[in-house]
Amino acid sequence: MRYEGVLKKMLTEITDEVQYYLVFEKDFINLNQLMDKKLSINFLRYQCLNCGLEKKIFRQGYCYDCWSSIPQAGEWIMRPELSKAHLEEEDRDLDFEKRSQLQPHVVYLANSSDVKVGVTRKSQIPTRWIDQGAHEAIEIVEVPNRYLAGITEVALKDHVSDKTNWRKMLTNDVLDLNLAEEREKLKDFLPEEVKPYYLANNEELEIKFPVLEFPTQVKTLNLEKSLFYEGVLKGIKGQYLIFGDGTVFNVRGHEGFVVELKVVV
Repeated sequence: MRYEGVLKKMLTEITDEVQYYLVFEKDFINLNQLMDKKLSINFLRYQCLNCGLEKKIFRQGYCYDCWSSIPQAGEWIMRPELSKAHLEEEDRDLDFEKRSQLQPHVVYLANSSDVKVGVTRKSQIPTRWIDQGAHEAIEIVEVPNRYLAGITEVALKDHVSDKTNWRKMLTNDVLDLNLAEEREKLKDFLPEEVKPYYLANNEELEIKFPVLEFPTQVKTLNLEKSLFYEGVLKGIKGQYLIFGDGTVFNVRGHEGFVVELKVVV
């Protein structure tokens, strides 16, 4: 079997274990069905996810010109505390920013390697947790806009990490914790204007990933340095493909790369 297309982050569906899909323009693949099969990945060219031109990808699947101008790549995406749509202040496109920022957002705890705090739109749960490779997660607050979520994250990351140790996550060097207890420890550190939105009764969600074998050490596949790779697929966690020789491939980190993917065996 042969597939070709521009990489975008894998789509997911949560069932007994997470189902993963690569979606190309003319085809899609359920990657769970390729477990324990030999795959080859061949880098062909770039294709910006916004303008569609064959230009070197800068960040987030965009060429530099698009990344530096489109509202989908505004600084408030990575730093939600900079959101200003609730003040009617424009960053790059106020209409877009209102649609994105003025909707329910959740601040959460996720356990991928160690407990971390994060922010996402309510509509992105549990997708955001799956993308981070979290085997358990729980909501802390649900607020009406991105700004309130952002200032909550800023306040809480003085007391809990906001980063994922992706190597620990991929080698399954993780602990199971009672996230409801961890949430309760953070309650007093919430900003005053956010405390009314505290979620005291939500239960944690446990997530199972399709992994046959975790590597003891990981080595990353970078298609700009290695244009071709072949290996046996042993698992998928977060947005990573895990291969039998310890190689891991960050699909989301290669958005905008056009590849040929073959099932060799």
